[in-house]
Amino acid sequence: MLEIALYVALGLAAVVAAVLILALRRPDIMKIVRSTEIAGSPEAIFPLIDDLRQFSTWSPFEKDPAMKRTYSGPDHGQGQRMDWNGNSEVGEGSVTILSSSAPSRVDMQLIMLRPMRGDNHVTFTLVPNGRLTKVTWAIEGGVPLIAKVMQLFIDMDRMCGAEFEKGLANLKAKIERSPAAAA
Repeated sequence: MLEIALYVALGLAAVVAAVLILALRRPDIMKIVRSTEIAGSPEAIFPLIDDLRQFSTWSPFEKDPAMKRTYSGPDHGQGQRMDWNGNSEVGEGSVTILSSSAPSRVDMQLIMLRPMRGDNHVTFTLVPNGRLTKVTWAIEGGVPLIAKVMQLFIDMDRMCGAEFEKGLANLKAKIERSPAAAA
């Protein structure tokens, strides 16, 4: 019986070692990028990104109706901050606008406290193209070992990228429904 337990323990140790070796070979930086074209001007779209209260009206991460939000800093732009605390699906954290260059770019710091800790840089860029505006949403941050292990089993680009795609579709619908905003 002891011999079987030893083989099982050695087998488990080999599996754990293999998972750790594979995880350690993963990149230290995660970057996810999604874009869409919206029939509207950068000037019409920008305020919906540069004001975190407006951002919440189209964000795909507003999944908890009971989520508590606290806003601080200016009404929009650099220094505006939103802290949130919600259910297990939305977690807890904060987002702060680090810089704002109307109407073309907003940089944010996203700090997640739960369900998993993280400190990420978020960038929105708006590039006019005739009557359309290309809006790009990107996130970049370090990847701790536990996240590298998770990435062996979960495609984070597909999972998070799908949320960005939903958010960009929500933003597009909001702008394109509003004739005044698209002008």
